[in-house]
Amino acid sequence: MIHETIQGDDVPALGLGTWQLKGATCYDAVRHALDLGVHHIDTAEMYGNEAEVGRAVHDAPTDRDAVFLTTKVWHTNLRPDDVRAAAEGSLRKLRTDYVDLLLIHWPNASVPLEHTLDALLDLKAAGKTRHIGVSNFPPSLVRQALDHTSIFCNQVEYHPFLSQAPLLDLARTHDFLLTAYSPLAKGSVMNRSLSPRRALKALKQDSAPADRLANALKNLLGTGTGTLQALADQYGKSPAQIAIRWLVQQDHVAAIPRSSDPDHRAANADVFDFSLSDEEMQLIHGLARSDRKVDPHFAPHWEA
Repeated sequence: MIHETIQGDDVPALGLGTWQLKGATCYDAVRHALDLGVHHIDTAEMYGNEAEVGRAVHDAPTDRDAVFLTTKVWHTNLRPDDVRAAAEGSLRKLRTDYVDLLLIHWPNASVPLEHTLDALLDLKAAGKTRHIGVSNFPPSLVRQALDHTSIFCNQVEYHPFLSQAPLLDLARTHDFLLTAYSPLAKGSVMNRSLSPRRALKALKQDSAPADRLANALKNLLGTGTGTLQALADQYGKSPAQIAIRWLVQQDHVAAIPRSSDPDHRAANADVFDFSLSDEEMQLIHGLARSDRKVDPHFAPHWEA
């Protein structure tokens, strides 16, 4: 298992995302992931599954200290008193005295970021979390956070069809982790079809006209899976495994694929017996086309 060393602390580069996993399905997924040696588990207040995650971690033979456990505070709870209450509630549900990482789930322009960060720092000082960070923050908001304090992580959507180059530069400069959710682009890495809808969306991106046109054409033509499939054939893997390997092989990057299927979870974890060449890594980087899968109405301006 590959680890990323961030600010002197080792973090498993491969984790399990639990968004939309509920009840026994969530419990079984976390237990299975831990049995596979995937010791990085991600949840959130909003997911409504912290109790199942906590019970699975508690019941597993894996020592709690060997598990890197992340949860997140929802964007409507970012005032200091609400942050503290949400964190305490999460700890109770998770059956633990601390989490390894506590994140702001989405930014909220109506609450001063510095106030929220100070509340997170208070929780860190009290031993309720080992590290603090953010999620779904574009570069300008990351810089605003860094002007106030150091962060350990920014968790964002990242996959072969969505570049995060500016955030990666910041992560490497300031030594924080970029955690990739939706690393398989909601299944698109396995079945990349043409999409007029994505092409129109790409034309509206805030980027140079030439870049918008190039991204629109890529989305319209639906190219990308051929490259991943060719690499998969070469290494005896699946396109999903190639995409995950590409992510975890990057410096300062972790990936947290979610799956309710045990066979898929096992396959996702089976990416450490090969490595991609520098040329192959760049080939996959070249597939990026601003295809963002997660863009709720309250999302920040993505700046790219």
